Amino acid sequence: MRSPDPTPQEFRVSGARVVLPDHLIEGGAVHVCDGRIAAVGPADALPEWDGPTVDAAGGYLAPGFVDVHVHGGAGADFMDATPAAFATAVAAHLRHGTTSIVPTNTVGRHERILAFLSLVRRFKAEGPRPEWGLGRVAGCHLYGPYFAEEKLGCHPRDARQPTEAEYRQYIAFADCMLLATCAPELPGSADFYRAAGGAGVRLNAGHSNATWTEMQAAHDLGVRHVDHFFCAMSNYVSTRSRVGTPMQGGMMEFVLATDTMTTELIADGRHLSPDLLRFTLKMLGVERVALVTDCSRALDMPPGEYLFGPADGGGEVFYNDGSVGLARDGTGLASSVRGMDFMVGHMVHATGVDVPTAVRMASLTPATVLGLDREIGSLEPGKWADLVLLDEAMAVRRVWVDGREATLATHEHHQR
Repeated sequence: MRSPDPTPQEFRVSGARVVLPDHLIEGGAVHVCDGRIAAVGPADALPEWDGPTVDAAGGYLAPGFVDVHVHGGAGADFMDATPAAFATAVAAHLRHGTTSIVPTNTVGRHERILAFLSLVRRFKAEGPRPEWGLGRVAGCHLYGPYFAEEKLGCHPRDARQPTEAEYRQYIAFADCMLLATCAPELPGSADFYRAAGGAGVRLNAGHSNATWTEMQAAHDLGVRHVDHFFCAMSNYVSTRSRVGTPMQGGMMEFVLATDTMTTELIADGRHLSPDLLRFTLKMLGVERVALVTDCSRALDMPPGEYLFGPADGGGEVFYNDGSVGLARDGTGLASSVRGMDFMVGHMVHATGVDVPTAVRMASLTPATVLGLDREIGSLEPGKWADLVLLDEAMAVRRVWVDGREATLATHEHHQR
């Protein structure tokens, strides 16, 4: 096994198909110095270099993936809220190319959400440790408990309306909170959006049966993103159960019609058909659609029963069939069990989109959703040298974070 030096070094990756947001550079190279990208271009156009060089052997050299919606992996859920669980899940996704991860809580008990937030703050402050197999914790996604009960999906049955006494304690972690999701139709949602937005947190709508009018009101308050398109999301059919006739649009129609809204796709081959993936990309464009894993603790684990949410009480049981999580009663899906490399490969091989588009959906688009696109998300001089070397099947071969090569060991080695 390679043992990377923890100190950022100057080196070059050459002989690569370098993946830029809108095209490939065949025979390309990326030069790295002091943890940052120093130069990108055709290998024969860069200044001569006789120092350390990695031969990409024709592989795809892509920016590190960015996951804005992810719950766990390798047997750990972020809501287990222990340092070991965090390290295990972060390391699992680094092995699949995610160099910047946004730990995402589930609906759960107040004290457990606070423990989750405390660990996010700690891991973000520590920074990436690729020599330990740990990528960058960019900040968290506050995801629940403010969901509509009829759109709860596989989350623990503890959804509730936002109350100031509770959410002020969450927003106290705004220094490490990138996104906050709330169902717009809930009483108190407007005050929650004002408080979170006022603290500098980006606002989302999700797990909601909101009408177009309620989405418009949320948009007016700063909501610019909705979670996994088509999943746990209102549309003109579902809103009728709340408001009757005349039929009203919901989240789906509002996003399709509103140029300032972005969304997510779970491209695991089980949540959405290739037709729906292509449809969403065609309607919204690559700038508005981020790939997410929405991955559970069952990533890289054998088929069997697992808990979505904390393992020590409050989690919901689901079954991992090896390619997706299934609700215990067999009536619905329960999160994904795939890493971001699989999502990118599925977009390329199942939907026919080109490699730059699929990679952009997993890198620059989510980085832009987070407001971090000046530092991560694409191979541009000055950005952090977060690199993923992929083979023809989009499987991960090597990973660098901040210019340091990551140790990609099995999850048993990632405890601390």
